[in-house]
Amino acid sequence: MGIITQSKGENKMGLDKEIKDKLTKEFRIHPKDTGSSDVQIALLTDRINEITKHLQNHKKDHHSRRGLLKLVGRRRKLLDYLKAIDPERYQNVLNKLELRK
Repeated sequence: MGIITQSKGENKMGLDKEIKDKLTKEFRIHPKDTGSSDVQIALLTDRINEITKHLQNHKKDHHSRRGLLKLVGRRRKLLDYLKAIDPERYQNVLNKLELRK
């Protein structure tokens, strides 16, 4: 299953919570889970995909590019942590988000 993103022209304010809730429900470990590594990685991946699309249209937006690199670094650290504590969950997250490694 792929990551959820919004299409062009949709109101971002109303969909942010819906997208976040959907990702949280898909990647949570237990019913009250909102901040596990799995959920954080999924949310970061969604933001990374949005900024990547933005940068394809705005090639000279170096401020957003720096933010993108910080998000990628944060996701990498969370993935490394998850791989160290539970390799099975790590592989599951990679497969669900269609990430390479």
